[in-house]
Amino acid sequence: MNRESKIFVAGHRGLVGSALMREFQAEGYENLLTRSRAELDLTRQEAVEQFFHEQRPEVVILAAARVGGILANNTFPAEFISENLSIQTNVIDAAYRAGVGRLLFLGSSCIYPRQCPQPIKEEYLLTGPLEPTNEAYAIAKIAGIKMCQAYRKQYGFETLSVMPTNLYGPGDNFDLNSSHVLPALIRKFHEAKLQGRIRVEIWGTGKPRREFMHVSDLARACLFLLNLPQSDIEAVASDGILNVGVGEDLEIRELARLIGEIVGGPFELSFDTTKPDGTPRKLLDVSRMRSLGWSAQVGLRDGLKATYEDFSRHARAEALA
Repeated sequence: MNRESKIFVAGHRGLVGSALMREFQAEGYENLLTRSRAELDLTRQEAVEQFFHEQRPEVVILAAARVGGILANNTFPAEFISENLSIQTNVIDAAYRAGVGRLLFLGSSCIYPRQCPQPIKEEYLLTGPLEPTNEAYAIAKIAGIKMCQAYRKQYGFETLSVMPTNLYGPGDNFDLNSSHVLPALIRKFHEAKLQGRIRVEIWGTGKPRREFMHVSDLARACLFLLNLPQSDIEAVASDGILNVGVGEDLEIRELARLIGEIVGGPFELSFDTTKPDGTPRKLLDVSRMRSLGWSAQVGLRDGLKATYEDFSRHARAEALA
C-alpha cells in the first residue's frame, strides 16, 4: 500500500473508523474514500455492489458494524446478528468482485469461547461455547472471519481478520443504555462528581478481568499490517487471524477505582450483583503481532486521562448548547 492508494474506510464515523481516519491522514494518506450510512447503507446488497463498481477502491477496511455493551446485545440480538451478517457479506463479496487488492476485516475478542484458556490464542476459535450475553454478535463476526478465509482459499483474495481487545478512546459511545463498560464507568463517575454523589454503582461483581487498548493503537496496528507483505503475515498467521491487544488485563473493580482517581473523588463503589458479569476473563495472546514487530504504545492511565478530558470537553459543549 502506498500513500496514493484508494482506501475505503467502511464505518469511518465510529470509534475505530474515526481513529483510522486520523492515523491515515497523519501519515499522509489522502486518497481516503468514505460514505455515511445515509449515503450508503451497507446492509443493502445492490447499493454496495454499485458503490464498489463505480469507485473501485484498492484497499478496504471493514470497521462498520452494529456494536454495543451487554445491555444492548441482550436486548437486540436479532439486529446484532442480522445487520452484521448483511454488512460483512455485502462488503466482502463486492470487494472481491470489484478487484480490491486487500481487505482488512475487524472483529472482536468476544468471538472466542467463554471459558477459554488464558491468554487467548487465535487457534482457540470455535473450541467451546460462546458467552451467551453477546452470542449473536460473536456468531456474526465468526461468520465474517470464515468468509474471509473461504474467499482467500478459493479465490486468492487477500484478506486479513484482526481481532482487537476491548477498545476505548475519543469518539466512544457514552450512552449508559448501549455503551461498553469503560465509557459507561467514565460517564457514571463524571455524573456522580457533578451531582456531588460519592456512591457509584457498578454492574456485576467487579471481578471479571478485562484488557483495554486505546483505539489509536488499533489504528496504528491496521496501518502497520496493511504495509506488510501478505506472505510475511501468513508466515505467522496462516489462518489469517491476528489478535491485537496490550497483553495485560485488570479486574473491573480496579478499572473503576482508576477511573475514579482520574475523574477526582472521593468515591465509594457499590456492586449490583443482580446484573450479569459476562465472560470471566478475556486476555488476548498477542505473540503473533509482536513477532511481526508491533506492540501497543498507549498506557492505560494515560489513555483514560486523555479519554476523560475529551469526554469532559464534549459534555461541557453539550451543556452550553
